[in-house]
Amino acid sequence: MATATFAASPSLSLNHHRSLVPIQRGVSLNSKIRVPTRFSSNGFTSRIRATSAVAVEPELRTPAQVVTEAELFACPICYEPLIRKGPSGFNVPAIYRSGFKCRKCNKSYSSKNIYLDLTVTSGTKEYNESKPTGTELFRSPVVSFLYERGWRQSFNRGGFPGPDEEFNMAQDYFKVAEGGVLVDVSCGSGLFSRKFAKSGVYSRVIALDFSENMLRQCYDFIKTDESILSSNLALVRADVSRLPFFSGSVDAVHAGAALHCWPSPSNAIAEINRILRSGGIFVGTTFLRVNPSAPPILRALQQSATRTYSFFTQEEIKDLVTTCGLINYTSKVQGGFIMFSAQKR
Repeated sequence: MATATFAASPSLSLNHHRSLVPIQRGVSLNSKIRVPTRFSSNGFTSRIRATSAVAVEPELRTPAQVVTEAELFACPICYEPLIRKGPSGFNVPAIYRSGFKCRKCNKSYSSKNIYLDLTVTSGTKEYNESKPTGTELFRSPVVSFLYERGWRQSFNRGGFPGPDEEFNMAQDYFKVAEGGVLVDVSCGSGLFSRKFAKSGVYSRVIALDFSENMLRQCYDFIKTDESILSSNLALVRADVSRLPFFSGSVDAVHAGAALHCWPSPSNAIAEINRILRSGGIFVGTTFLRVNPSAPPILRALQQSATRTYSFFTQEEIKDLVTTCGLINYTSKVQGGFIMFSAQKR
């Protein structure tokens, strides 16, 4: 395991905020590290910069491998840091060639399937756990293949403005998280994860989904684009109700067309609240429950879908988000589409 020492001004204790500040790789000694963390004080927020002298003493170093504590990921069982063995770097090829292990419960996590599997059931051989129908549907290779080949485009009928406009709207909310870590939960085939990574605005982007086939589709899209493949993007399989990150370690969370698919939206948003740093931003989109004035055909389609998914009113979404501890709730509505945002205290 690599050890690192930090020298910082007395006004900022990096040891105290270790979960908020990921270890930076590839920096020179006495270099200035831009820390994308803001702390609220007396009603205002500020960006903190720290000058850090870094000394690394790994137990093992070869031309091909290095053993370090994982910069961001935590064990989904005990939330302790993962030890990473493999090449340095935060991108799909580097993580694919790495192995991860919990230093507390000793469980190993594999990245052999292109994505890093950080589910609790990762590595099971006999045990199989079935999820609700709505979750299992998106694990289908057929649905995963069709998601960006007609499925997502049909959302326009429900008021969704289209991926490019959705991305621009989300980016407006995420301005406070520029330079930080963004997690795209329930990312599907990575439609927005790829846009976030390609923007170059974030230090790291994690495309996270429970569906193995969605993540494989994401890889199929990015492997043909070197600019994304070599960017600070990771593909991670995880449960949105048990996110594999330290508390307070993430600057932004995006959940596009996802809320209605989650088996327990309250558990998911509580987890999102846990991993966000103070001042961090959560942005989500979903379909609103159709009101009585909607066209009959739209009401019929949604009534059929409610057997599998949960749709909410504007008031219910606000109540859910604020009850889970997030503040500064805002929303934009267009037909049956809603984009909402909230912040960690």
